[in-house]
Amino acid sequence: MRCALMGLAVVGVLLTACGTTATPTAAADPESVSPSASVSAATPTIEKHTVTETEEIPFETERVDDPTLDEGTTKVRRRGVEGVRTFTYQISFTDGVETGRRLVRKVVTREPVDRVIAVGTKETSRCDPNYSGACVPIASDVDCAGGSGNGPAYVDGPVRIVGTDVYDLDRDGDGIACDD
Repeated sequence: MRCALMGLAVVGVLLTACGTTATPTAAADPESVSPSASVSAATPTIEKHTVTETEEIPFETERVDDPTLDEGTTKVRRRGVEGVRTFTYQISFTDGVETGRRLVRKVVTREPVDRVIAVGTKETSRCDPNYSGACVPIASDVDCAGGSGNGPAYVDGPVRIVGTDVYDLDRDGDGIACDD
């Protein structure tokens, strides 16, 4: 029986029609690998590192009524301070490239401190200090109640003038206003 060479190359081995194999020489095919040679791939370098990251925790603002402050005024009683949360990760690197990240621990390392703002609730005196005996409101114009004036504010008299008669309530100049 005669074997014919078919000229096929599979994984560096020539097959013949008779089923026998021949190993080519390095001169014939320099890139071919001998079937008996072991194939070794480059082993990847795997490293693990522990890394921590932080995050700010915003503070809240609390408003509280304060009867010692005049109504409508505010005062910061306590400054707010942001808190801090710390994350610890186990990070895997393969050949210098991050390939995995696992959260190991999450902890609040500093609690936030809320800001406290006092809001005044005390009614302020809305009486003009130039008058006594009755409350003369502080307004753009004040007239005696029951008189011919058009306000917008009115006072029931009698009222004593102790400073300047800014609303011209004492028409007769005797130091007592709204006494008619």
